[in-house]
Amino acid sequence: MPSARRAAVLGSPIGHSLSPVLHRAAYAELGLTGWTYDRFEVDEEALPGFLKELDGERERWAGFSLTMPLKRAVIPLLDEITDTAASVEAVNTLVFTDDGRRVGDNTDIPGMVAALRERGVDRVESAAVLGAGATASSALAALAAVCTGEVTAYVRSPDRAAEMRQWGERLGVAVRTAPWEDAAEALQAPLVIATTPAGAADAMAGAVPEAPGALFDVLYDPWPTPLAAAWSARGGAVVGGLDLLVHQAVLQVEQMTGLKPAPLAAMRAAGEAALHGH
Repeated sequence: MPSARRAAVLGSPIGHSLSPVLHRAAYAELGLTGWTYDRFEVDEEALPGFLKELDGERERWAGFSLTMPLKRAVIPLLDEITDTAASVEAVNTLVFTDDGRRVGDNTDIPGMVAALRERGVDRVESAAVLGAGATASSALAALAAVCTGEVTAYVRSPDRAAEMRQWGERLGVAVRTAPWEDAAEALQAPLVIATTPAGAADAMAGAVPEAPGALFDVLYDPWPTPLAAAWSARGGAVVGGLDLLVHQAVLQVEQMTGLKPAPLAAMRAAGEAALHGH
């Protein structure tokens, strides 16, 4: 059994993070008594100093989960970065190796793929992405493993459109862009990934087709979103933000503790209970 270590989630704002709930549930299930998982409010400016302060007690730390706005800011502070993280220039997992090196990874991408596969979505011929932020680039990276054809990204500006096409080129995904005004057309795709902030896609709930494909809505609070609820009502497969959070956290727990498999069911139950209580 790994000796007692510390881990935490870093970001700003961090008060809403479900990571402590998920990771602590995993530690309890795995019998990792003495392991702790906290949250620290850290922004881009404070991050270098925060990590430097740990240098003296690095052996006590297993690693960190990183949320916005640190996923890119952390990269220059690392000794090594995985190919997955490099592919989208975003790190959500920092693990300390036995010799004290800082290694950055991205578990959002394999987490998305795992969440889709759990709902029976292994392979689609085309897909649509709503939005063009940081999550959208991770969505494209996940689609590289799932989608065999073209991905249409619905975006609000020409700049965002150019960005998504660049990500597509880089990730080996054929990306076509379309204006946000036409976003309801996205719902006809076999797989729709909504990466927009709360409320942005609510108006589309009335446009869900009679026999929808699969919807991956990355939001989790409040849940279900109007779009996800309308999708479910029509019998379409729905993957939610909690599914993504749990699957990416499972991979983080496995990396930080060295124990496999991490307890997916216990972590999901803890996340659902926390959201329900909230």
